[in-house]
Amino acid sequence: MTALSRFLPADYDSTRSVAVLAGKGRYPEMTIERFRAAGVPLRLVAFEGETSEELAATFAENERVWIKVGQLGHMLDALQRFGVGYAISVGQITPRRLFKGLTPDLKAVMLLAAMKEKNAETIFGTITREVEKIGVTQLDARAFLDSELATSGCMTGWRSGIESDTLAYGIRIAKEMARLDIGQGVVVSGGTTIAVEAFEGTDKMLERCAQIESRDPLYVKTVKPRQDYRFDVPCFGLRTLESMVVGGIRRAALEAGNVLVLEREKVIQRAKELGIVLYGYAM
Repeated sequence: MTALSRFLPADYDSTRSVAVLAGKGRYPEMTIERFRAAGVPLRLVAFEGETSEELAATFAENERVWIKVGQLGHMLDALQRFGVGYAISVGQITPRRLFKGLTPDLKAVMLLAAMKEKNAETIFGTITREVEKIGVTQLDARAFLDSELATSGCMTGWRSGIESDTLAYGIRIAKEMARLDIGQGVVVSGGTTIAVEAFEGTDKMLERCAQIESRDPLYVKTVKPRQDYRFDVPCFGLRTLESMVVGGIRRAALEAGNVLVLEREKVIQRAKELGIVLYGYAM
């Protein structure tokens, strides 16, 4: 078994199985690869229209279950049937499903009706509490991805060229947007805010910057003051780089130790090819 992740709880029992609640993209694939390399027994909760069918096919039929987004009662029943000790939520669920395409079962309808605010944090936070009520521990979603986190300094290996005042301003605005639960990324130029990430997500926010003329725009990615890493981990990946190119942005500052750079080595190599600076800042 490989070395355990520092993001696992102190009383983590590696003999107990983990249910992966898998959304879209490379994130769940990497997490599953790392858990398997560590010899951890896994089960899969796959979401129709979100989870890769190819990924699901790597699990035996009795080790996986397909449910619709919103079928919380079905999911809790599956976790109990699997007899897992832990669950981990990784990969994106399409944001618009919070409004369109959600298929709530009775359990979800009751919980949604009790919510005053309905956003990703309140919905997934409620799901996490329900999971833990049945005796399943929800793991930090950075587990076994320790090596994929942004690190301090210029990760692309040259002078960042980022002005300290611009970085400080960008961090301040990003932190405030995160505190207000609007988004975790902003684009700034000097002392001006060019774009703020909201419900549309990172890629669309970056791409629309192409419509705004600005000098040396800087993308800043941060985390919330009380980030719950059990269901919300800010990520930066190859797709983000391509969106930066579309938006005319050549510099990104990522909070070191907290933002996941998925497929970090590939991302850094691709950033170098594109002439994009990746800088990790410490708080």
